[in-house]
Amino acid sequence: MDQAVSDLISRSNRLGADPRNTNFAGGNTSAKGSDTDPATGRPVELVWVKGSGGDLGTLTPAGLAALRLDRVRGLEAVYPGVEREDEMVAALDYCLHGKGGAAPSIDTAMHALVELPHVDHLHPDAGIAIATAADGEALTRQIFGDRVVWVPWRRPGFQLGLDIREVQRANPQAVGCILGGHGITAWGATSAECEERSLWIIRTAEAYIAEHAKPEPLGAPLPGFGPLEPEARRARAAEIAAQLRGLASTDRPMVGRFNDDEVVLDFLSRSEHARLAALGSSCPDHFLRTKVKPMVLDLPGDAPIDEVRARLAELHAEYRADYTAYYERHASADSPAMRGADPAIVLVPGVGMFSYGKDSQTARVAGEFAINAINAMRGAEALSAYQPISDAEKFRIEYWALEEAKLQRMPKARSHAGRVALVTGAASGIGKAIATRLAADGACVVIADLDLAKAQAAAAELGSSDVAIGVQCDVTKADDVQAAVDATLLAFGGVDLVVNNAGLSLSRSLLETTEADWDLQHDVMSKGSFLVARAAARALIDQGMGGDIVYISSKNAVFAGPNNIAYSATKADQAHQVRLLAAELGQHGVRVNGINPDGVVRGSGIFAGGWGASRAEVYGVKEEELGKYYAGRTLLGLEVLPEHVANAVSVLTGPDLSHTTGLHVPVDSGVAAAFLR
Repeated sequence: MDQAVSDLISRSNRLGADPRNTNFAGGNTSAKGSDTDPATGRPVELVWVKGSGGDLGTLTPAGLAALRLDRVRGLEAVYPGVEREDEMVAALDYCLHGKGGAAPSIDTAMHALVELPHVDHLHPDAGIAIATAADGEALTRQIFGDRVVWVPWRRPGFQLGLDIREVQRANPQAVGCILGGHGITAWGATSAECEERSLWIIRTAEAYIAEHAKPEPLGAPLPGFGPLEPEARRARAAEIAAQLRGLASTDRPMVGRFNDDEVVLDFLSRSEHARLAALGSSCPDHFLRTKVKPMVLDLPGDAPIDEVRARLAELHAEYRADYTAYYERHASADSPAMRGADPAIVLVPGVGMFSYGKDSQTARVAGEFAINAINAMRGAEALSAYQPISDAEKFRIEYWALEEAKLQRMPKARSHAGRVALVTGAASGIGKAIATRLAADGACVVIADLDLAKAQAAAAELGSSDVAIGVQCDVTKADDVQAAVDATLLAFGGVDLVVNNAGLSLSRSLLETTEADWDLQHDVMSKGSFLVARAAARALIDQGMGGDIVYISSKNAVFAGPNNIAYSATKADQAHQVRLLAAELGQHGVRVNGINPDGVVRGSGIFAGGWGASRAEVYGVKEEELGKYYAGRTLLGLEVLPEHVANAVSVLTGPDLSHTTGLHVPVDSGVAAAFLR
């Protein structure tokens, strides 16, 4: 058993590591072998199959479903026919061997019924190009001879497994098959042979397409629709990102990703792109993420921005009407409710692609699948004509009861899932704690800091670029601030939550405070907060989804203490910005609130930068005892940590305080002199 599983994992990881072989989380692999049944002590034949929802490139043994081979094959005796084949998925639960492991996928029957020990089912672009060509069956014979057999389109399930077994039995010389509209399947006596055959099918298809492709399969260049220069297209993408994210989130909030891959830009520059895009994807793994087709802007990339904005709104309304008609045309009385009529993919000529999903990874993968679909279209058009499965068949997949059941099993979303946060001064101290908490709550986070390396390191601690990115930002410079907001829009499609946290302090008396001291603190905190709020508000208003702006102010905004004139004055400025912006932005659904911490010594960048030593001298205590001193003068007697401020941000911006704006929340363990009144 151990060797069979080890070989299967190694093979799967190698195949999944190369995007030419299959898409992320697409396809599945299997191995058959024997193990000892602990209930009887006797050998038992098993099949290990990549489970539902896993990814080949990162597959581990925990991602496999282990099933008794005799029981899976025995299901043929109780198979009620293709009209009731979905019932066989539940029956697979009675074939499982042992505890744990992944849930069996819909393709399990294919792997168990094929009579060779090792099976690969993959979604390579070149294979899908043949599978979606109008004369795919003839092309399969022409390219592969009798070594690869054509299997007409059939929705994945038990019957497809039976079909492929019969193909394999009837064609002992065959190494695999092309599944019409779908992908490829290969088999072998050993794991190495199976992998070799899979790769042979893929590379042979790639070579044939390259050698026999007609010129310009996607059509001639379309005047005016060529790619803008990189800087110009990213600037245009940032201009429209917030509006597009709002449109794509009409039914439910979505996270977005921008992609200006050369494949996308070339596709949109060609005369046939509109016709092909309207045909949509074909492989089930593709359109389950991308929807049946994308929304495509029919203007060149450098069209006037007002014209672009107006046309995007019109196209979105048309897309929703078209998708609703598609649903109503194919739905039956027992179909799941329509899940939403917004596009998952938006294509903008000259600029690139925006993809959307419930989280950043889902949005990214949707974009990757859209590129897979373009590659398949190009390959099919290069040899023949692209002919995906029908809309009726797409609907049967998209609104499959089994797919709906999978969605219903998803865990409850975290409080900030689907939200995008920009936090300034977030590479350390309070800002880092806030970014960490928001990421834990499910938000995508942009860590903005004066030090790019530290911002990127802090982001890496939170996870991949699907979770957080780091950007450089001097909040005193309007261009830096706008660049940080633009980076947020391009990384995650929009912005929902902005935390003005960047700050510093110099503890000096009135007579010791220089004009430079005053200007520096007001530039960073007063002016910086204003610049960040202004740039973010533009995006929030364009997006039309409401949002949150939070100011990390201070108890010093209301408390008069010694030797602190510049810092306290700028904190009072921030506190009043909260009130002013709450009054101004409420009409757009944007909530503006503040937090007034005090005595955050441990982990604080401000205190580590000399502020702690200065305050300790003012109060006549040792610097290392300053946190204890602050705690001792509070009503609760508790030291305040960065995490406590982060908790307040989470609550203020979460669903439970959705009707609260203009509020200042003290996080100071109780300083009576700073009570708000």
